[in-house]
Order: sequence, then C-alpha cells, then structure tokens
Amino acid sequence: MTSSPIVALDGVQKRYGAFVALHETDLAIAEGEFVTLLGPSGCGKTTTLRLVGGFEEASAGRIAIAGEDVTERPPYRRPVNTVFQDYALFPHMSVAENIGYGLTVRSGRIGRAERDRRVADALSMVGLDGMAERRPGALSGGQRQRVAMARAIVRRPRVLLLDEPLSALDVKLREGMQVELKRLHRELGITFLMVTHDQTEALALSDRIVVMNQGRIAQIGSPTELYDHPASPYVADFIGAANLLDAQALGGGAFRLAGGQTMASRRADAAAGRKVSLGIRPERLLVASSAGGNALDCTVTERLFHGDRLRVELALDGATRPLFAEMARTAAAEGFAPGSRVTVHADPADVMVFETGDRP
Repeated sequence: MTSSPIVALDGVQKRYGAFVALHETDLAIAEGEFVTLLGPSGCGKTTTLRLVGGFEEASAGRIAIAGEDVTERPPYRRPVNTVFQDYALFPHMSVAENIGYGLTVRSGRIGRAERDRRVADALSMVGLDGMAERRPGALSGGQRQRVAMARAIVRRPRVLLLDEPLSALDVKLREGMQVELKRLHRELGITFLMVTHDQTEALALSDRIVVMNQGRIAQIGSPTELYDHPASPYVADFIGAANLLDAQALGGGAFRLAGGQTMASRRADAAAGRKVSLGIRPERLLVASSAGGNALDCTVTERLFHGDRLRVELALDGATRPLFAEMARTAAAEGFAPGSRVTVHADPADVMVFETGDRP
C-alpha cells in the first residue's frame, strides 16, 4: 500500500435512524488496485460503494479521493464513475449516444471531434465495433453490460465503481466477462472498486478482497491470504467453502470433536479446555474405505456429480452438521454410494483452528 491512497475512508459511518448500516470504517485503496467488497446481503458493501460514489451521505467520518476531501461533494464532482447493476442505459439512445452522454453534460463537455474519438476508442476497447448505431433493446445482456462499461470509462475516471456488474448474466457469459473485466483493468490502469456477493468472482478478479459482515470489515487480504489464512470461521466459510467442526482443545495440537472423535492440527494450538472451531477445506479431505492417521468415521449421505469432480456429503459420527469432500471422479470415488461407511482423512497441516470461547 502506498503512502497516498487513491481512495481513503477514515472513520466513515452510515446510519439510517437508529440502524447502523456501516460502523466506523477505515479503508485505504492504492491507485491501480482492483479491490472487491464481498459479503452477503445487508453486510454494508453496497453502502460503502455508494458512500465512495457520493450517492449516500456519510453520517460521520471523512472520504478522500486522490488526496482531496470529497465527503460532502455530489457524485458529479468526484473523479469516479459507476457501472450499475441494471446498467441504466437510455433505451431511446443509440449505443454511441449512451456512451458519449457523459461527455455532453456541462461537467464533462468536450468538442464533437474529441467526443467521437473517445466513443470510438471505448467501443473498440469493449469489443463493440460496428454496433454504435444499435439501440440497447437490440443487444444481448452481455453486450449491454459492455456498453455500460464503455460509458463509465469514456470519461476517464480515477476510480471505477462496479455495483454487482455481472449479476444479471448467465453463468457462461459471466465467466467470459470476468476475463474482459480483468483485461480492461490491466489496460486502463485505473482503480476498480467492485461490490459482489459472488466469492468465485471476487477470488478470480481481485488484487485484494474486503470481506464484510454486519456493517463491519471482517478481514482484508489477497485472495490467497484469505483462502489459506482466514481470520475467523465466518471468513473461512465465505471465502471458498469450509467444513467447520465444534471441538475442545486437549493441548499439544489435539482436539476432541463433539462426537468424541479426535483430530490434530499443525497449524495452530489452543490451551486445553478451550472451545474451538476446526476448519477443513472440502478439497483437502481424502475419503478412503480404511482407517488411517487423523481419521474421521462417516457415512455417505449424498453424492453430487460435478463433471470431472464429485462432491460427497458425509454424516460425521456424533456431529450435528454434515461434512463435504470434493474429489476427482475415479472408479473408487464413484463407489461411494449413499449409505456407505467411509473414513475421511485430513492432513494436520490442513486443519485450521479458530478459538470460539473459554473453558466450558
């Protein structure tokens, strides 16, 4: 992080009467970063984005963009532009008119020749050459998304805000647009601040992810940091997927599960008697038919086909919630039918430990 971030939130808070949508929040974003605000509905991520864009007024704190205090400035006086979830295109305007509209209003007005050149450049950048005269109603969802992107970048903002920009697209088109977003970010070199509830999207696109929960920042880090070293069960379960098991520490890296089985971890320890939650990624579980070290006895309850992978749901003896394991589609794996008794093995190096309470 540089000493002069392009976006800085200092103690920013947002209240709606007695309800606090965003508690006092500090956040610094470096110029050129792709940062994603990630979390479930109601976590404060969209509120944060709208505060940066000027669509909401902060109840407390200070917002700075490019070193200038913009806390009380309206959106059109901030060096940002926004791609909205519904794209908000003018149906009566052509693609070129939609893209160039921001260059015709007073705050961004430029000459006709320069406007036409910028619109053409933006069309080329998003792969819409030859579609300048079409109306939005004649475009596919992916093409309308590209028009919205072009309209946002044509004014050359310092920061581009993206509010769930791919949520309206089908899965295959969304994957293609993720590649386009990554390419645009690299070519433009400007700061992207995106909101999404899609963890896969956040992991694929972001330099850093801000995981939010109940109006607070739960953890900030790179996709790798958050996936490999989550700070809490909430982050572990939201970034990727995690099997979370209630346990009690025995000391020396050993833990007793609720059903009486034991597990070991080489990643962390806890004082004997402490309540903990053990986290294991589904892809780190090895399902076998015979016992071994750090093993858990289970019953297969369901098996889901995922192409070259299988996702197996397991009932752990004595546990109240299921385990999930993901494995390659081998002949042995396909033999795990519902009702089968199996043993799950977990390397102690893959067992995460989160302290959740004091001695019972």
